[in-house]
Amino acid sequence: MARTTPTGGPKKGSVTLALVAQRAGVSVQTVSNALNSPGLLAPRTLKRVQEAISELDYRPHQAARSLRTRSSRLIGYGIQPQPNGLSTPVLDDFLHALSDSADKAGYRVLLFAAPVGADDEADRYDELLREHSVDAFVLSGTYRGDRRPGWLHKRGIPFVAFGRSWSARDTGDWVDVDGAHGTAAAVDHLVAAGHRQIAFLGWPRGSGVGDDRAQGWREAMRRHELPVRDLRVSSLNDVDAARDAVGRILAKATAVVAASDTLALGCYRALRDSGRSPGQDVAVVGFDDSPAAGLLSPSLSSVRQPLEEVGRACTRQLMSRINDPQADPEHVLLTPELIVRESSAAVLPH
Repeated sequence: MARTTPTGGPKKGSVTLALVAQRAGVSVQTVSNALNSPGLLAPRTLKRVQEAISELDYRPHQAARSLRTRSSRLIGYGIQPQPNGLSTPVLDDFLHALSDSADKAGYRVLLFAAPVGADDEADRYDELLREHSVDAFVLSGTYRGDRRPGWLHKRGIPFVAFGRSWSARDTGDWVDVDGAHGTAAAVDHLVAAGHRQIAFLGWPRGSGVGDDRAQGWREAMRRHELPVRDLRVSSLNDVDAARDAVGRILAKATAVVAASDTLALGCYRALRDSGRSPGQDVAVVGFDDSPAAGLLSPSLSSVRQPLEEVGRACTRQLMSRINDPQADPEHVLLTPELIVRESSAAVLPH
């Protein structure tokens, strides 16, 4: 008989698969399938078992389960160093969402250092597979020429990327945010406010993410039959560099769409250097809706990425890939949301 707490329920740690099976009215094997291969069960049966697990607070012994299933229940995620020590609140928020959704699926996220393009990049992944039996990987910061998707795919290792592969050969599962849709929405908003000379402050050409956001601006401008010539400038993702770059076009523009909030902050500084005010003299829209966007003066309009949804989608794709390695690749493109604040709220006369 199971030991009980003073309230009469099984004592935590003493609940077994057999007790869960009894509560759910299924076999022990069915409970095992619910934990290790949920895709094998009918949705109603899986729900019944999950409810029994929750009611009894069943916690399977991880080491024993790893031996039975040869699964560590670990998902590897490489942390990439950022240039100039810049923080990346977007990736921080994504990692939080990923960790939370993975935890709910019974997995843990294992962080490791992964410099982009390092000579020993493949060795780092191989070491995690050999020494920690990592079940799968999540990639971020994808770029043209990224070798990670091909390396993992060739070895049959489950992975999902936050970001498209940006190459002609689209390898593996990915979840991404439609950056072109976000910058196009910014242009539409500014045109509705009366702007016609709308500049774009982006990153140097060749960045998949940056080029995608620039394309959204360009196509929206053409759709509104507005000129784009000499209205695009590029900068590294650095406030001072952005301030210097955007200064060359501010005399021609009544509004600026920036590829990131960091670039938008550089635009703020350039405007103030010239005695003008963001939001009053020149409208500014950023991208990523970083924590600082609502704290700036004036508050910054920005495109918000649905990071919680990205994290959940990545976890769902990984679970599907682990359960069915031969399934066709799945690609999910999510829509961002323009958050309008003071920096673009003013309406110009038409």
